Amino acid sequence: MKNNRKHSYFMSVLMICVMTITSCKVTSQEPAKNDIVIGKNLKWSDKMALTLMKRHPESYMLDDAKKPKWDYVHALVLHSIEELYKKNPDPRYKAYVKGYVDQLVQADGSINTYEFDKFNIDLVLPGRLLFDVYAYSKEDKYLKAMQLIRKQLSEQPRTQSGGFWHKQIYPNQMWLDGLYMGEPFYAEYTAKFENGKSFDDIAKQFELIQLKATDPKTGLLYHGWDESKQMPWANKETGNSPNFWSRSLGWYVMALVDVLDYMPKDHPKRKELIQYLNNASEAILKFQDKPSGLWYQVTDKGGEKGNYLEASGSAMFSYAFAKGANKGYLPSKFKKAANKAFDGLSTVLIKKVDEDGGITLTNCCQVAGLGGNPYRDGSYEYYVNERKKDNDPKATGPFILAAIELNR
Repeated sequence: MKNNRKHSYFMSVLMICVMTITSCKVTSQEPAKNDIVIGKNLKWSDKMALTLMKRHPESYMLDDAKKPKWDYVHALVLHSIEELYKKNPDPRYKAYVKGYVDQLVQADGSINTYEFDKFNIDLVLPGRLLFDVYAYSKEDKYLKAMQLIRKQLSEQPRTQSGGFWHKQIYPNQMWLDGLYMGEPFYAEYTAKFENGKSFDDIAKQFELIQLKATDPKTGLLYHGWDESKQMPWANKETGNSPNFWSRSLGWYVMALVDVLDYMPKDHPKRKELIQYLNNASEAILKFQDKPSGLWYQVTDKGGEKGNYLEASGSAMFSYAFAKGANKGYLPSKFKKAANKAFDGLSTVLIKKVDEDGGITLTNCCQVAGLGGNPYRDGSYEYYVNERKKDNDPKATGPFILAAIELNR
């Protein structure tokens, strides 16, 4: 009898252990990519977000990263997923964004892999992810991390005329990309924590680049401007780089529509920024490819040898035009142009739907810049020969944002 009792007690303990181990296994598999179902009837925004989450189960893995890194490409995609969560509160979206932030922001507010003293304006952009996470968690570490990034902007080197350098290693240079990397974070921070005291400085960044980098003939803005005119790529009279790159123009118009979310309606510079958005958008619209609704990698040279219809710039224009029209900054014709661009993205550049329902956006320029090592001269040949990458984050993030604005 005693032995039987012992045996049954042992079996009960064993069963509990087995059940515990099994339940642990099931729990650990819950967020696995295999659980994500990408239905045919989902909106394009959800299809793309779920595709990326399925391909990159941990958010730090975006862009095929092997370990967590504080990076603007992750920030762009995760910001788009944050915006999507506001329209479709799927808890997986919220968890995916927070997972990235929590891999990098430490208990004391320091940020792993973030190098303050490089004064790289690209590294300001991921700070945008912290506002919402802080708002719902109220954890002090997120506020401290935002304060650290704000400190970078306070100390960021500037051109003599007051524009932020793109990076410490690119002295006296403003690039169109930098307006998106720095200003939306700056605008949201000053609106929420500084009673709006820095809006004049934010407007100044746009004023400078509009004044210095706009081509009087086409109305387009050049990718980069070197105030010192010392860089080999810089025009000796104007300091501008030699070509118009669609993605850099896309960064610029996206920066404008996002900064305007925070600039008070009665701020004296608000009308100026809306005018800059109209000027740039009118110029960009002239170069939209009529059959496809898309834009070429080198904006004004459609049809020239090697040029191609490029996804990231086209998605950025689609988003900025749609949001600009929705908010009343741009005339309604831009909503039509945004829809036409999105049609091109979803029919011409999404070449295939995978067996699991995942989608692939093609013709995405992977990277382009000016100067550096190896040296990038900003020539036509340089831009059209830079490598491409399917579902590159600089295209997929704006694709999701455009789909949200267009309710596609």
